[in-house]
Amino acid sequence: MRPYLSLIAAGLILVCVGPALADDRIPTGTLRATYIATNPVQASRDPANGELRGPSATIAREIARRLGAPVKITGVAGPAAVIDSVKAGEADIGFIAFDPQRAAEVDFSQVYALAQNTYLVREDSPIRNVADVDRAGIREGVTGPDTADLVLARSFTAAELRRNTTGSIETAIQWLVDGTVHAYGTNRQRLTELAARHPGFRLLPDNFYGVPQSVVAAKGNTAMIDVVDGVIDEARRSGLIARSVEEVGLAGVDVAPPRKD
Repeated sequence: MRPYLSLIAAGLILVCVGPALADDRIPTGTLRATYIATNPVQASRDPANGELRGPSATIAREIARRLGAPVKITGVAGPAAVIDSVKAGEADIGFIAFDPQRAAEVDFSQVYALAQNTYLVREDSPIRNVADVDRAGIREGVTGPDTADLVLARSFTAAELRRNTTGSIETAIQWLVDGTVHAYGTNRQRLTELAARHPGFRLLPDNFYGVPQSVVAAKGNTAMIDVVDGVIDEARRSGLIARSVEEVGLAGVDVAPPRKD
């Protein structure tokens, strides 16, 4: 009987180990994901049916499918809120742009998309391209703290940077109208939507940065990052990321190239 008892014991061990591994990645049994609610490059609600769609929503659902779990996707106020939700264990993953400063707080997956950033200016502005912005006497607005803020703060040498801490993109129009800033920089999708609502403004034809969109997990959670990286690899090969971008008509969002091993 002992061989049978050994087999039974081994089976019990396997049964116990499987759920334990899954719980390390999704302790509640549901994949909890957070994204920046005000960033259409990540996700947005379909006005017809209220369904959440876009690259972040698509990837979150694929990760949940890979884990064999339901998914809950929650919009939060900004990058700091995404990081805080993951660090506090309130979310298993979050969607945020990679930046070295943030990598000290959470672990990043590979990049799945590049969100191009440009400037909005008044129609009568003498500014014609990105190179015209970083000049003495130019005041440039940016949503802060955001990835564009981090990038421009490191790269600007002559222009003055004005941070919009309210998080309202409509502030860009107000600042451009009253002369607080001469140009406003953020992702092309946001500015495309803004310009469509406000005649008399234009986007510059070139971009100053392609923001690398990634998925984050808690520090040391390599098991989750491994799953996410596998999902992104497959979603890139199958065209799933490209289709999610096209379906919602995102402007200036490119599928990131494969990672280099």
